[in-house]
Amino acid sequence: GALSPPGAAYIVYGQAERDPFRWVPEYSRRARGFATYAALKSLGRAGVAAMIERSCRLATRMADGLRSADIGIEILNDVVLDQILVRFPARDDGDADARTREVIAGVQKDGTCWLSGTTWHGRAAMRISIVNWSTTEDDVDRTIAAILEVARVGSPT
Repeated sequence: GALSPPGAAYIVYGQAERDPFRWVPEYSRRARGFATYAALKSLGRAGVAAMIERSCRLATRMADGLRSADIGIEILNDVVLDQILVRFPARDDGDADARTREVIAGVQKDGTCWLSGTTWHGRAAMRISIVNWSTTEDDVDRTIAAILEVARVGSPT
């Protein structure tokens, strides 16, 4: 129903934290339509289109950078929008799901960027969304470097 918890795989529920959905309706979301109206009013249709196209180009840059590392990283989706789903190869134990979750946790701990985990066709995946208007090519390159560092070496201490 309208007040049922969402089922999106990328929403992380901590064991020790209280679930915000159980405390406030719809996470006390603001009126989403107002932000869209303000963006269209200030940027115009062409400006919003340019912002979306830029986010999509940055997502392609991210996917290409991760793919080119040649360490077995798999890009699970066709990157046609601003979303990238990434999977990491298993270590010796053969568990790619565990390895993918390990890399996600390591990158979150590193703090260079924020990304989350999800499940795609029953397999663990890293979910990267390039949605902030201020994200730059340098931000993408630093994020690629941070992800690759964690994937190659392990989680930062």
